[in-house]
This record gives sequence, C-alpha cells and structure tokens, in this order.
Amino acid sequence: MRKITLLCLAIVLVAIAAHANVQPSEVRPVSTYSIVARDAATGQMGVAVQSHWFSVGPIVPWAEAGAGAIATQSFVKVDYGPDGLERLRNGESPQEALSAMLAADSGRAVRQVAIVDTLGRVAAHTGERCIAYASHITGPGFSVQANLMEDSTVPRAMADAYQNTTGTLAERMIAALHAAEDEGGDIRGRQSAAIVVVDGHQHEKAWQGRLLDLRVEDHPLPVDELERLYRLHVAYEWVNRGDVFAEHGQWDSAAVAYAKGEELAPRIVELPFWHAVTLASQGKIDDALAIFERVFRADDRWVELVPRLVPAGLLPDDSVMIERILSAAPRK
Repeated sequence: MRKITLLCLAIVLVAIAAHANVQPSEVRPVSTYSIVARDAATGQMGVAVQSHWFSVGPIVPWAEAGAGAIATQSFVKVDYGPDGLERLRNGESPQEALSAMLAADSGRAVRQVAIVDTLGRVAAHTGERCIAYASHITGPGFSVQANLMEDSTVPRAMADAYQNTTGTLAERMIAALHAAEDEGGDIRGRQSAAIVVVDGHQHEKAWQGRLLDLRVEDHPLPVDELERLYRLHVAYEWVNRGDVFAEHGQWDSAAVAYAKGEELAPRIVELPFWHAVTLASQGKIDDALAIFERVFRADDRWVELVPRLVPAGLLPDDSVMIERILSAAPRK
C-alpha cells in the first residue's frame, strides 16, 4: 500500500510540475521545512533544513559570508541559491533579489524561497501550487517555511521555537527544526537534514567565513543526528581554542578549553590525546602523563602513534620523555 501511495504522489508531483511549466531538469520535489535567520548580536547568518529527501544539504541551503542566507525548496530550482547570493553581494535587498528571480521563473507557482541578508532584512515566497500544507512566516531577521506538512501549524511552531530559544544561532535554528518535528513535520516522514552558518562580514578567503556546514544525508532521526554532530563540532572548536591558548602559554585558559571539549565528546579519545601531546611538547610531562594513561587505557592503539610524532616535530626528540609516555600504557 505504501509503494502505491508513493507512486501516486510521484505522479501528482510530475503533473504539478508540468502544469507549472517546470523543466524536467528542475523537477526536484524537495518538499521540506527550513529556516533562514540572522543573529542580531553576532551578525551570523544561516540556514537549517530537514526533508524526506535524500541528501538535502547540497540543494536547499545556501549562505555566503557578507552576503546572506537562502533556502530554495518545494520543486527546487537550485539557481535561487547562487543567483540570489550574487544579487545580495551586488547590493540588492532580499525583496529586490527575490522579485527579480521570481519574475524570470515560469515555475514560480511551485517554488518556495526565503532570503535574509546582512542587515536582517527578509523576503519569502510560497507559490500557490506548493503542496499543502504550505506556508511561511517571517519575523525580525528570520523566515520559516514548510510544504507538504502533516499540519498547517508547523511554521508557527518553528517561529515560536526560534524566538523563544536562547543560545547560538545554530542552536536556535536546530530548536526550530525540533519544533517542526514535534508538530508532525513532513507528512511522508524524515530522511536528511543540514545546517550552514556564515559570518556577517566578508573575508579575504571565502572559506574563512563559513563557520558551520553539517549534513545528515540519510538517517531515521536526522534532526537528532544533526544536533549530535553540532555538539561534536562545538567540542572540537573548544579543543582548537585550547591549542591556541597553549601556543601563547595561557595554560589555565587552555586547560578550561580542553576540558569543555572533552566533556562535550567524552567518547572521542583523540581529543584528550592531543591535549596530552600539547602538554608534553611544552615540557609539562607530569600533567600529560595522567591524560596519556587515561587515553591508552581506553584504546591502546594510541600508544603506537606516540613515537611517530617525534619525526613529525609534534613531540621532542627526547628518548627519556617518550619512554615515560609509553610507560603509561597498561601492561599486557
């Protein structure tokens, strides 16, 4: 019965696309829900999305530091992403950019697009032939949009969750995705999710302004998995900060940063391993040994890696030190 239902849905989708004069190459029925938003405090901009469609990340969310963030969905026309960012980069407002692109699109009746720029200005469009329930809600610096939903209340739940959640922009956008799921989400179920966050200002190198880019291609609970990956991202960011503090000899700050990273990802033994390596390389061998012992006890494969770090310059060429580190390994 489910196969028959999905086949009927596919036929309906193609029929709608044909009626809307959508070219075959544009028929990507990524019915979904998403949020585009700008954080007024940090200037960061981002997109978060979930869909019952494989690998939604390369298709729906688009963002560029110093330009804006865009979601293009329903019968996706990918052009809205890169073309819209170019228009924002060239000084057009979100509404000007969206109006121009819609005017040139014969398939606008089945499109759903939302844009936010560096000033927090927002523009959104839900075509009249997007599959119900389909709508969008805009607010200060954000827009939430959904189509083919279980319930018409999904966008309102997303907007409320985003506005009433504290934390980083990414955390607030993920909260909006969870709210959509709690309200019923996509009537077909769930499959993939993605989140992108960029700086509000341009960088000399484009990659430097891309702060977060995570994708869940296929998962039974993609929003939960996206949140798990985000926690890992934050953990590694704390460890990176610890490395920077250590390079500048700020050991108290480094210890706090390393501890926060390890607390967020307790099962990732690599994080404390490199913490210990950093301490040892700076001559703080006694502090390092306690961490090495804990790492080696969890996974003795890291013991073999220690001597290899000497030729790479990551540990001193000090045989006494290396022997002390290796002695922290559990005896077999």
